Amino acid sequence: MPRRPRRILALLPALLLSSQVLAAKDSLVVCTEASPEGFDIVQYTAATTADASSETVYERLVQFAPGTTRLVPALAEGWTVSDDGLSYTFTLRQGVQFHRTAEFTPSRAFDADDVLWSFQRQLDSNHPWHKLSPRGFPYAEAMGMAALIERVEKLDAHQVRFVLKHPEAPFLADLAMGFASIYSAEYAAQLLAAGTPGRLNSHPVGTGPFVFQRYAKDAQVRFAGNPTYWAGAPALKRLIFAITPDPNVRVQKLKAGDCKIAVYPRPTDIPALRDEPQLQVLELDSLLVAYIGLNTRHPPLDDVRVRQALNLAFDKDAYVRAQFGDGGASPAVAPYPPTLWGHDPALKPWPHDPARARQLLKDAGVAAGTKLSIWTRPGGGPTNPNPGIGAQMLQADLKAIGLDAEIRVYEWGELIKRAKQGEHDLIFMGWAGDNGDPDNFLTPNLSCAAAASGENQAGWCDPQFDALIRQARQSRDQQERAALYRQALAIFHDQAPWIPLAHPRQFAALRQGVQGFVLSPLGSNNFARVTLE
Repeated sequence: MPRRPRRILALLPALLLSSQVLAAKDSLVVCTEASPEGFDIVQYTAATTADASSETVYERLVQFAPGTTRLVPALAEGWTVSDDGLSYTFTLRQGVQFHRTAEFTPSRAFDADDVLWSFQRQLDSNHPWHKLSPRGFPYAEAMGMAALIERVEKLDAHQVRFVLKHPEAPFLADLAMGFASIYSAEYAAQLLAAGTPGRLNSHPVGTGPFVFQRYAKDAQVRFAGNPTYWAGAPALKRLIFAITPDPNVRVQKLKAGDCKIAVYPRPTDIPALRDEPQLQVLELDSLLVAYIGLNTRHPPLDDVRVRQALNLAFDKDAYVRAQFGDGGASPAVAPYPPTLWGHDPALKPWPHDPARARQLLKDAGVAAGTKLSIWTRPGGGPTNPNPGIGAQMLQADLKAIGLDAEIRVYEWGELIKRAKQGEHDLIFMGWAGDNGDPDNFLTPNLSCAAAASGENQAGWCDPQFDALIRQARQSRDQQERAALYRQALAIFHDQAPWIPLAHPRQFAALRQGVQGFVLSPLGSNNFARVTLE
């Protein structure tokens, strides 16, 4: 479909800008995979949105050390946890400045009021900002934060305390996730008084290493280095995300020098990229899972026999080979990788058995020619490098067992929006673990709370599974938690709300001379420590 002329004109400044900054040693152009859904990170869950907001503009009380899942101080310089696990007290870092922008000049440094505003907005239905988020608060809702946190207290200007209703083993790691980002209460008050609350999403203000400048949808996001950053000003004075959904184009632009980092190259392209003398390739075993969500709210997918039949019908080994090549991913059996504790090695993948699949459909009374929809995105990413090919492979395998599947392709933001509303039948999705805890794969994606919020794309709510993962969250004994997760995984496997596909390795391609960029096992991309030779 041809683009409208004004969209073409909107792209020109981005192309001109990237050519102007290519030779600069303080400017970095990154070829990214998709447009952010917005910049108010508490409303969104996509990794591309996190890269453009919580990894650049915003920060949290605690954070993960680069390239690890180890917690280190951030906006809180220290913390204590009560013996009963119900009280977390944070000492806030003093003198941290919020960004100064064309429309906001902060009158004070970061303090406890900003922490309270950032959490009460999500937890308190009577908060003036609670209903001003059209997407709601998917992480806070899916993880049941309002039912967990009894109150957030301001002890003084530089101390806050979280009081929980029950122990929650992953709570401290949860606070390092994007949804726990700290906002300026002063900026929010200014926007509310002006009647422009939407600008919180379009013109973000935080304390992070980069200051948001402007965004041209489907073209670029531009940031400036934060000269007053509390951890030291980044070496980069300009950071530009060049939005490039096609992985082929990302690689071409990298080779041509139009960008210095290309995230999420296709695994099948890695051998050729390694042969390019001007490039370097980074790779890492990440906490990623690729899967197909089966919408259990839509007949006949509400019948477990039909879901099992789809797992039997799809040739996942062929899919993994076609998408990831040799060594680019390992086949998935469960919702999280076997490198995480609590995995059950006794779980075996569903075999490729079309004859058994056809029998299950017959037993369930599903007529030949029953129609289903397969939803996917146009551009490739780490959990779905070739969306079109994958959808066609699934379509063909379903045809072989008598099901007529239609492929529907939606831009990433539209795909997520519609999926949250439950419009799909089958949807190709992926998930990157946010905190290194098994719970982060289960509660946000498969809990009953996540089904109610729409973040659980399967719409699957199993009371026994839900009780097990809730009990595991509340235990402080890792062995007990692991045993509970193994029971929950057995239920997941039998009930088959997903077709688990793969645990991909993570890759990034860089031009020689880029220093300080490390891959995160959590699938995020942070450029605060990058320098250019």
